[in-house]
Amino acid sequence: MRTKNHRADLCVVGGGMAGLCCAIAAARHGSRVVLLQDRPMLGGNASSEIRMWIGGAHGKDNREGGIIEEIFLENFYQNPSLKYPIWDSVLYEKAMAEENLTLLLNTSCLDAAMDGNRIASVKAWQSNAETFHVIEATYFADCSGDSILAPLSGAKYMYGREAKADFGERIPPDVADRKTMGMSCLFQIRETDHKVDFVPPKWAYSYETDESLPCRRHDPKNNNYWWIEIGGEWDCIHDTDRCRDELLKICYGVWDHVKNKGDHGAENWELEWIGFLPGKRESRRYIGKYIVTQNDVEAEGRFEDVVAYAGWSMDDHFPEGFAYPQYPTIYHPAPSPWGLPLRAMISDNIENLVFAGRNISVTHAALSSSRVMATCAILGQALGTAVAQALEERCAVENVNIGRLQQTLMEDDCYIPWHTRVLPTLTLEAACTADVVRNGIERGEQNLWKGSEGESICYTFEGDEDMREIRLVFDNDMNRKYHNMPCNYPLVQDKFKLPQTLIKEYRLEGISESGETFRLHVADNHQRFVKHKVDWRVKSVRFIPIATHGCEDFRVFDFEVK
Repeated sequence: MRTKNHRADLCVVGGGMAGLCCAIAAARHGSRVVLLQDRPMLGGNASSEIRMWIGGAHGKDNREGGIIEEIFLENFYQNPSLKYPIWDSVLYEKAMAEENLTLLLNTSCLDAAMDGNRIASVKAWQSNAETFHVIEATYFADCSGDSILAPLSGAKYMYGREAKADFGERIPPDVADRKTMGMSCLFQIRETDHKVDFVPPKWAYSYETDESLPCRRHDPKNNNYWWIEIGGEWDCIHDTDRCRDELLKICYGVWDHVKNKGDHGAENWELEWIGFLPGKRESRRYIGKYIVTQNDVEAEGRFEDVVAYAGWSMDDHFPEGFAYPQYPTIYHPAPSPWGLPLRAMISDNIENLVFAGRNISVTHAALSSSRVMATCAILGQALGTAVAQALEERCAVENVNIGRLQQTLMEDDCYIPWHTRVLPTLTLEAACTADVVRNGIERGEQNLWKGSEGESICYTFEGDEDMREIRLVFDNDMNRKYHNMPCNYPLVQDKFKLPQTLIKEYRLEGISESGETFRLHVADNHQRFVKHKVDWRVKSVRFIPIATHGCEDFRVFDFEVK
């Protein structure tokens, strides 16, 4: 056995969507990051091992931006047929592209060394390399979902459902318990052009009639069988393998029912994949500087230190899961969006422990809305950015300049409800042919510049000005209905997922008073949010759209210079 030592500004434990976005954000803002992931691929519940599509806030124009949207668009570009192994590689590429980020896959955190109420280091085991890794860091971000650093560090945490009286909530039971939402093993199916037989394993359960699956929609089309869920009445950490064994029996039994016991239109469908790693919804939740409750959700979470938002309904699955005789969840209404504060990501008793994802400081009721993966991703980006700023400002994360953090996040294309981004002076003081592209609001049809062939947007200054950066935000079809990845594969698949509204080709041209011309040409853009570093001294700069990915008009939210 060997041991490798690492020194980092930030050690991120957990490589799901929250951990990945946290690590990337911190690295992009100059922090040295080590990312520990106990699986051979990134993505957590979204990875090819579990295959849950990524959900987020409901409602018009509420799609999450920033790194998670960047990843979606990259996947649509590289992976038009939406194959899960390619999706894994897109996530891997995003991590590996950051020179400040050290990625350790197949590496499980197993111990923490403490210095008073601070974590001095964590120890992790990389099984395939027979190597221990010891990581010393200034901050530790637990994005593991299960909050592995809680028992290792002595951090305060919650588990199970609080009582109604504990936080004055309406959703919880009258008496607190240790029940949670359960976990699921998903399966995926593929349609063929011929009849396909299915023989279940002998150990699968049998569901003879539709009445055996009450209130469970089980036709083969556009169905990811999320309701195959157990474990909420068990221990959602230590009983994971026990849950898997039971879930596999249920999954094979359900597919046997769909194929062989009734007319479900599944004759030409075949079972292509079944997950052996359960996807979890809930386990340990940290106690932070603030605990977000159902009441905060319903009041829209208008916190002074809001850095992210949710907007999924309070989707509270019954702990009995598959055994519950009625519909397996209650969709309690929640506003969309509602805000999440930085304080809910900072440990109450361990100085340098922070967290993002489904394990943030929320009650069970609030978790039922904040737990979905797009929300977890923007929480991760907010946390990584906050840690990088705290390191720069030489202060605790809870003491960062919150206004500056909010502006940085919005600059990085993260939407923060009820806040408007402050634009650069150079942009604001110039004459512009389209003022809508400098209003600081980058979603909603009313904030779009729409141009036709031959039209452009131009900034003009009183004299030559030094220009170092050009920022662009294009229309990414914020309200598109399709998911980042599929739950099944029909015979005829839509291969084109990249939003047609995106501008594909454009030019930027700057002209000085003396007539010197600077040009930048992009021929194959596939992102919503783009920055160009330039070194120009010009009197005017023009954005000239040339082609889209299919849309008839050119659509731009933001074009600014500084």
